[in-house]
Formats: sequence, C-alpha cells, structure tokens
Amino acid sequence: MERWQKAQEARGEVLPDDMAVALSVEGAHGPVIHAVNRAAHLAGVTVGARVADMRALCPGLTVAFADTEGDRAALHRLALWARRWCPWTVADDRDGHGLILDTTGSDHLCGGEEAMLADMEAALSALGHSSRLALAPTWGAAWALARFGPVRAISADTAALPVAALRLDGETVLLLNRLGLRSIGRLADLPRLSLARRFARAAPAQNPLIRLDQMTGQLPEPVSAPDAPPVFRADARLAEPIFDPTHHLPGLCATLCAELAKAGHGARRLCLTVYRTDGETSRIEAACARPSRDPGHLVFLFRDRLERINPGFGFDLITLEATAAEPLGTRQTDLAGGVDAGLELSHLADRLAARFGRNALTQLRPVASHIPERAEARAAPLAATPAIPPAKAERPERLLDHPEEIRVLYGVPEGPPAQFQWRRRSFRVARYQGPERIAPEWWQDKPGTRLRDYFKVEDEAGHRFWLYREGLHDDGRGGDPRWFLHGMFA
Repeated sequence: MERWQKAQEARGEVLPDDMAVALSVEGAHGPVIHAVNRAAHLAGVTVGARVADMRALCPGLTVAFADTEGDRAALHRLALWARRWCPWTVADDRDGHGLILDTTGSDHLCGGEEAMLADMEAALSALGHSSRLALAPTWGAAWALARFGPVRAISADTAALPVAALRLDGETVLLLNRLGLRSIGRLADLPRLSLARRFARAAPAQNPLIRLDQMTGQLPEPVSAPDAPPVFRADARLAEPIFDPTHHLPGLCATLCAELAKAGHGARRLCLTVYRTDGETSRIEAACARPSRDPGHLVFLFRDRLERINPGFGFDLITLEATAAEPLGTRQTDLAGGVDAGLELSHLADRLAARFGRNALTQLRPVASHIPERAEARAAPLAATPAIPPAKAERPERLLDHPEEIRVLYGVPEGPPAQFQWRRRSFRVARYQGPERIAPEWWQDKPGTRLRDYFKVEDEAGHRFWLYREGLHDDGRGGDPRWFLHGMFA
C-alpha cells in the first residue's frame, strides 16, 4: 500500500488521509482485498475479503488493482538493501510480504539487539516504510512475533499467539479453531500422534506439526540468501594527481569489457567517477541502447563529456563501473562477415543521445492491445522493449494520427463503400478484402463503444487504403454506422 501511495504522489494525485483505499487482486470468486490503508482498516475492511462485500460495508471505499509483481521486485531489492545489517537476508514473498535476516553474530556491531532493531526501524522509516520488527531464535518464531506479537519483540513467548501465526492457510486455521485449538500453546499440548494422523495428507507448508517444529527449532529452516548481483568495475590508481582522464579512459573501458565478457554480460549504464585529492568526487553517467562490451563504443559515449568534470586540485583515482548490465551472449552477425544492422542502429541511438540527450529521442514500443491506435506507444530508446508477438494480420505502414471520417457515396451491403469521398476527392473501389472485426476493449472503453469492421480497399488508380465501419445497423449503440479512413498501404 505504501508503494502504491508513493506512486500516486509522484503523479501528483495525493489522496486525503481519511479516504478509505484498498488494493485488490483476482480471486476464485472475483476480486478480493489485498492491502488496505489505515482509514480502510478502521472502517472494517478486511484483507482477503471480497471487494463486493467490503463495498457494502464501506460504500466510500476506493479500490485499485495491486501491482503484485512490482511489489515482489521491490521487496527483493529491499532485501539486498537490508544487507547493511547482516549478509544473510531473504525476501519472504510466500508467507506474507516481509524480510528475514539471520543476524547471528551481527547485533554487536549495532550496540546490541535492541539498538539494532531501533536502527532498522529508523532506516525503514526514512525510506517511507512502516515496519513491525521481531527477533527470535528461528525463522517461524520471528515471523509470528512480527505479525502477532508485541511491538519490537525480542525472544518473546509464542504460546499465547493464535494458530494463524504458524504460517498456515485460512482453511487449516479454520479447522483448528473448530477443534478448539485457537492458540499455539493449546496445539503444542495435544498428543502428536493424533495430530499426525489428522494431517497426514496435508502439504508440508500446511501441516501444523511441521510448522510447530520449525518455530521451536526442531526442524531446521536456514536462511538461504540469494547471491548479490555481480559488480563490474575497473579502477585506475595514479601515482600523481592529474586533471584530464581522457588518456586513461580507453584502458578502463578495455578492462571493464574484459570483465563483462568473462561473465557473458554487456553494459547498459555506465558511471565514470574521479576522486579528487580534496576528498570530493565528480561523476559522469552514460547509457547504451543495447547491452555492449565494445571498448571503442564505450569510449565514444564519454566523448565531449569529460570536460564537465571539475578536476579541482587534481584527482588520483578513476573508476568506471557498469551500474546496469544484462546478459549478452556471443553471436555471429553474418556468414559473409557483414555488420549487424541492429547493432549499428543501437550505436546510432547512443551517438544521438550523447549529443542531444536521452530525452530528445523516442522509439515506438509494442503494447498488448488489438486496437490499432493503442498497439504502440512512445518510449525512450534506452528503455527495454517488452517482447510482444507481432500481429498476424497485415497492417498499413502509415497510420493517421486520428482516423478521418469519410463520406460514403455508394455502399455494398455488408461490405465496403463502392465509392467514397475523402479530403474533397472521390475514390471508386476496384477491389477489397475483409472484413476484419475488432471489438471494443470492455475493460477500458466507455459503455456504448461500437465495434469496428476493417476493410482493405484499392481504387482504380492502385491506391490502397484501410477503412473501417464503426457500428452496425440496429446495434442499439447509436444511429447509422459511420465510416473512417485509418491508414494507407505502400
């Protein structure tokens, strides 16, 4: 919820604090509540309940779709950020959004356990995140205390916590409650044999005995932290301070490209940093349209930009780092030894961006939509292009920015116009192909939007046009159908 609120503020849409807001995801029987803000929580909106039921409870509830994939990616980035306290951190995106840190042997660096938790809370608050922290000997106990225990709990007793603190799903919790087992202590007091028979066929993650053993440490549950992303960096340490890094840049690029080649990566973003003798630093950033490990090309990206560096009294350390790198395998461009046209295009984009700035260049990227004018959007040429399969139907090379209405002089039943007028000129149709029906996108079009029937037509002079009829007779969505010209074929 906090990440969504930040995105709203970045767009200039600041919502009042007393407005009940909830994020939803698709459930088995319709949308369900995924997250709520404080106002919605006070109004009784419950996570996991159906949106329809919560709207009846809170008529003023504002609901937006949750970006679960974006939340998961942000959580994994936060897990890497949390390694400032210990090297073993993992994002817990299965049993609830949270972070698990194995701080064994690290708390003394922060002045003790309580000081470490206070430092964590302050650092997360500075990032705009609220948090509930707990410290316990096992993963399961820390998870339970952070969500159901006291604030900033340290090795507290878990017997009084509800059975939901064992990381069980709703059905298992409901079954245990019906059996009168509402707390972890009551569950632990029962004979293990009877519980083992009752949950013999349950999945390990939903078996209360397994979860109980994980909480008490009877079953190990180590923190398996993912590897940190590789760092690609080249340094040049100088015996005496200098004022111009130009002569050292080719060697830095060659060294950096050699490291990238060993890992099978290419640089997308670069940062050249000089460390001055007075303790100050100066940086220049550059970017590539496609991953590259060509030393000559990387050197070119910094041409005419090194003069922006303020040398001060000189600098004795220069670093070149690939701040963003992507996999780049070895490819054979052409059997005849030619040059890859796509590579030349990316180099051209880099040259133009270095000269005029990245904001001066745009490219068309595909969008998952079957409406022609929505099938592409403008984006920065350095942004990654999503892989969307191309449309199988033939499309004109030139589309009008806005379809222009045409005047039909003679029509063919259920077909294109036999003669139409566009921009004060008359065109007689010699042959045609179609129709291709495109229905409205109900999830974003307004109610009453009419469908389109597209036709490829050719006039007597050989000009080919792309027309469409908007609506049908007696479709209940307006008057007579209207005709538009949307594009021209080469």
